[in-house]
Amino acid sequence: MLRWAFHRWEQSIHNRTTDRVVRDFSWGLDWLPVQPDSAGRAPADVLLAYAEQALADSSAFFAVTDPPSWDLDHRGHLTFESQLVTPHPENNVVHARLFRARDDRGRAVVVLPQWNADVGGHVGLCQLFNRVGLTALRLSLPYHDWRMPPELRRADYIVSSNVGRTLQVCRQAVLDARRAVAWLASQGYTSIGICGTSLGSCLAMLTAAHEPRIAAVALNHISPFFADVVWNGLSTRHVREALDGHVDLEALRRIWLPISPQSYLERVRQTRTLLIYAQYDLTFPLQLSRSLVREFRERQIPHQLAVLPCGHYSTGMTPFKYLDGYWLARFLMKALPARTQATGS
Repeated sequence: MLRWAFHRWEQSIHNRTTDRVVRDFSWGLDWLPVQPDSAGRAPADVLLAYAEQALADSSAFFAVTDPPSWDLDHRGHLTFESQLVTPHPENNVVHARLFRARDDRGRAVVVLPQWNADVGGHVGLCQLFNRVGLTALRLSLPYHDWRMPPELRRADYIVSSNVGRTLQVCRQAVLDARRAVAWLASQGYTSIGICGTSLGSCLAMLTAAHEPRIAAVALNHISPFFADVVWNGLSTRHVREALDGHVDLEALRRIWLPISPQSYLERVRQTRTLLIYAQYDLTFPLQLSRSLVREFRERQIPHQLAVLPCGHYSTGMTPFKYLDGYWLARFLMKALPARTQATGS
């Protein structure tokens, strides 16, 4: 009865949004920076070869440099250039909002919101982090809010039926997050964590796996594979509809392995990690979340686990949002060591 009630609630919340668009399928080869030996080859094979190359040297795939400059205004609005240049100028400027804690003692958290979060998304969570002594830098994901080109109403270009674009834009998000970490380090922060929700959780995991300055990662809604969430999740049914008949799940999973947490579990062995999933989640189906937890356990990778007694959308509702926020804030407050204050003579 409880499962049925939550699933019905999740469906109801999902159905409130009526502007989802089933877009045309595309392999998106034009989004690849290099197309090795593509002449005469099937597009799927080109993408598979590119994905294998990315996995073979993921440090190069997610390699980042500092931008030419950072600009922080008096309101705490930070902007800088994205390392990966896309065809949309709006998306090539990264936007972030800084929420300073009064006494953070060198501790800061990069916050990655969920897919289609608006400009106010996760502001409350950032303010909660401030209350427990953590400065928060809330990053806008590619093709979201300030970064959305005029033709979009939703952030369709980061998760879509354009296979190559999805791969590259998620890579862009990781590069942006790494540049955000670099900015925090340049400001004197010595204890840096990252927190991501839903799509942001996946991107936070990829960032933590490749950014050595991240000491702790909080993953809010989890899955081992990017493709499986898109294929089976409630929120991405319209994307699945466009994929059907062009690519199967096995091929899609292999192509999107470079943006899947499963590929980088060993790289977070030394990072303090919190895994959170929701008991009645239809967007990140329960079996996927439990599969990732099982991988952590079988590999004996240190982690903490919390299970929310709700669904995906209802995580943002009272009282569950307070429980979720409590677990996130409590973990990061303890996992990020505070800088020792100097004592007077």
